[in-house]
Amino acid sequence: MEYVDPIKDIEQIDAIKEKLKKQSQRDLLLFVFGINTGVRISDLLALKVRDVFDGEKVKEFLYIEEDDAIGYFINNAVKYEIENYFAQHDFKMEDYLFKSKKDLKPITRQQAYRIINNAAKEVGVIGKVGTHTLRKTFGYHAYRKGIAISILMSIYHHHSSAETLRYLGIDKDEKQVIKVDVNL
Repeated sequence: MEYVDPIKDIEQIDAIKEKLKKQSQRDLLLFVFGINTGVRISDLLALKVRDVFDGEKVKEFLYIEEDDAIGYFINNAVKYEIENYFAQHDFKMEDYLFKSKKDLKPITRQQAYRIINNAAKEVGVIGKVGTHTLRKTFGYHAYRKGIAISILMSIYHHHSSAETLRYLGIDKDEKQVIKVDVNL
């Protein structure tokens, strides 16, 4: 697997969202889901409607069988895009969330790569971008917002904080400002 980078610039993330919004709600949801949860692309593509929707509303947490100890929080940004997606299509609970336009199967990993890579290139993202960029972008911004490195290590199944920092593209000598916003 080739090394890819996180998208560190929020303006570039917003530009990708705008690009994908014009292209396809499914593609926008894929991007937003990935950068807000850190779920692996293989797990994202395997999701079914029932995994995120209880029949009445979007679930608060996503549980993936191999990672059942970890509940991935479905935040408001992801909920909003899921609701928009559901409003545009008539889904059954057994449908794949990221259904191909050709058949009832999910889009392929290669198609997900094309969606993300092309959108990033079109908005001027420099660096290597692929499906794993979503997971790295999540971790990079979570860390920058004050999430403990130990929590990210657990999510990524890493054995050291140095490994996780390297994975996220964070230079340990880089001056960092972490915003801890309790906002009670």
